Amino acid sequence: MEMIEEALHFLVPTWWEVEISVAAAVFVIITYWFFTYGNGEIDESQATGEGLIGAGDLIDDNVKMGQLKGDPQTNSAYVIKLELLAAKNLIGANLNGMSDPYAIITCGEEKRFSSMVPGSRNPMWGEEFNFSVDDLPVKINVTIYDWDIIWKSTILGSVTVPVETEGQTGAVWYSLDSTSGQVCLHIKTIKLPVNFSRVLNGYSGANTRRRMSSDKQGPTLVHQKPGPLQTIFNLHPDEVVEHSYSCALERSFLYHGRMYISGWHICFHSNVFSKQMKVIIPFQDIDEIRRSQHAFINPAITIILRMGAGGHGVPPLGSPDGRVRYKFASFWNRNHALRTLQRFAKNFHTMLEAEKKENAESELRAHSSSIKGRSQAKISEDSLPTAIEFQPFVKEEALISIYNDAFPCTAEQFFNILLHDDSNYINEYRLARKDANLVVGQWHATDEYDGQVREITFRSLCTSPMCPPDTAMTEYQHAVLSPDKKVLVFETVQQAHDVPFGSHFEVHCKWRLETNSESSCTMEIKAGAHFKKWCVMQSKIRSGAINEYKKEVETMLEVARSYIKSKTSGGEIEDAPSSSSPVLQDAL
Repeated sequence: MEMIEEALHFLVPTWWEVEISVAAAVFVIITYWFFTYGNGEIDESQATGEGLIGAGDLIDDNVKMGQLKGDPQTNSAYVIKLELLAAKNLIGANLNGMSDPYAIITCGEEKRFSSMVPGSRNPMWGEEFNFSVDDLPVKINVTIYDWDIIWKSTILGSVTVPVETEGQTGAVWYSLDSTSGQVCLHIKTIKLPVNFSRVLNGYSGANTRRRMSSDKQGPTLVHQKPGPLQTIFNLHPDEVVEHSYSCALERSFLYHGRMYISGWHICFHSNVFSKQMKVIIPFQDIDEIRRSQHAFINPAITIILRMGAGGHGVPPLGSPDGRVRYKFASFWNRNHALRTLQRFAKNFHTMLEAEKKENAESELRAHSSSIKGRSQAKISEDSLPTAIEFQPFVKEEALISIYNDAFPCTAEQFFNILLHDDSNYINEYRLARKDANLVVGQWHATDEYDGQVREITFRSLCTSPMCPPDTAMTEYQHAVLSPDKKVLVFETVQQAHDVPFGSHFEVHCKWRLETNSESSCTMEIKAGAHFKKWCVMQSKIRSGAINEYKKEVETMLEVARSYIKSKTSGGEIEDAPSSSSPVLQDAL
């Protein structure tokens, strides 16, 4: 009996032990609820009990953010679609005679990662990778590696396939340069029409344009302390970390590290057992961002890439539909990170649309300013104004007033003496500024803008320590004279080509002159920086552009007064025939 009593005393818990167990269970349940449904966001499928499938992905389709696809313009002439179908007879790199193969496909400077197939010497992938190239022939390299949890991946073999003409090859088995192994590829090459609009993989599209604009800046450097996106991932200097989260990347096990979010990329870095893991996901490659689970109790986020994108930096996870994905878990607050990722993906999509619109407006302005041979005959004063809705030449919301005073000439005289095609004022002003290579176009009418436009190009000296000694400049000018010739609106848009972030912004200016007597007018000048794309130094660029233009205005008005005085002393204003004025009249 004593042994039975001792056994019962040992096996049956005391009331205190029951209380502690219940309290711990309640704490675990409350903690799980907080991190899973924090801030009141509860998945509909989980609230109704329909989403509990098991230890796999518990995905709530009601919160997925899909089809965030950019539509960038590129100049590439061909798109190569490579389908990685399968491999067979690969080398067994593991102790059990098997391998964990994945492939890295390289075409030019573009590199893509396939998913990893665990425990197989004959993996099946069925994944597509798209590459953009300018010319043919090109060479595509496919290298197959064995994934290792801790050590560096082992090469199982590689093959280089030349692509010489457009068309498709069908499914072809290629032998690897190792003792055994073959890989099956299907390659299709498509020639694209000029200016064809499409989405490409990897660092194409918007990111390509960002790199091209920086390449045009020559040796100019941006003096800014590099952040983790530059030191770890070697991204563009204008990218900054907007948010960062502690999390883990799901592979064979969870690799704990840190996620960095910028306006262009989602990056992840981990260093576990001295094994570096770097993932760089461009927002333009993302198809969906989903709420999911890891091991049932670990809230996670799954980022699914669009078809043909491929992985970046680390082999992604595969899926039956051919799209690859990355899964991140162990967030302190998964819902907050999910909302941030969805918001940034939406902002990127909106930014692409705005950039397309800005590029269209810039192309329209450049096209209108470059058209020659338009009629410059004087419009009859009794002609009725048309009801055409013209495009605005400058962005009014970006302008601030920098000058407001009287000027010793009328609005009509200001144009005839200083801005007319026969005037030498622009040459004298640019000479006073020590600008070079001046080319002044002719005033001409356009269908897009009222009044007339022209284009001026020159090289201007730079005083900022961040800029080169001089830079190429393009200035588009627009002038409108009211029917009564008492109000002149003169607008300019300046584009600097060789300065840091020069492709990101334009300097917009608006002059308004209203005649108040026979020999004077009131002059108001507004200026500002209009940003076509976001950049990290917006406030500094804006203030610097306005201050620089204020100095320009001082020199411009000083030279203008001297030039008008020299012309009026000879009576050229009175002697100049009125019919020599260009076409400027239009309704303001």
